[in-house]
Amino acid sequence: MNENANTLTITRCAELEPNALQDLLMPYAMLVEHVASHEAIPGSFWGEEEAGLIGNKLLVRADTPVHSALHEACHYICMDQPRREGLHTDAGGGYDEENGVCYLQILLADQLRGMDRQQMMRDMDAWGYSFRLGSTAEWFKFDAADAANWLRQYNLIDAHGMPTWKLRL
Repeated sequence: MNENANTLTITRCAELEPNALQDLLMPYAMLVEHVASHEAIPGSFWGEEEAGLIGNKLLVRADTPVHSALHEACHYICMDQPRREGLHTDAGGGYDEENGVCYLQILLADQLRGMDRQQMMRDMDAWGYSFRLGSTAEWFKFDAADAANWLRQYNLIDAHGMPTWKLRL
């Protein structure tokens, strides 16, 4: 988390339409569970307000950044079935998966009511995601072909760069 993130304007789950996250993730057989504001988020690798993952459950609070929720959901989508079966807190994954996750979360932001890819990329920059070209938008436009190809390899996006609504097998 960016140490200045609390002073930045980052889109939080409470700002989304009710059920927007659940509706988006339903094709992936993911369940969104909301945690009370005074409780720790189970399955959160980073703690604080960061989203958690336990099996097919994405756990969020009202103050969870949307980028965190989509990032963790995309790890679930991008991991293979054996990893998914034992998933609790640490999504793991290597360099290629991490790039694929970042790319897919940007694509899914366009499909999420109350969000879009431009806002997602601004939020990612504000939070402190780091890319060689200096910003998420520059990375996405000019340096993410390997991430898109990785997602295509696993049939997670189609030839036009749109989500296929399938999990990696």
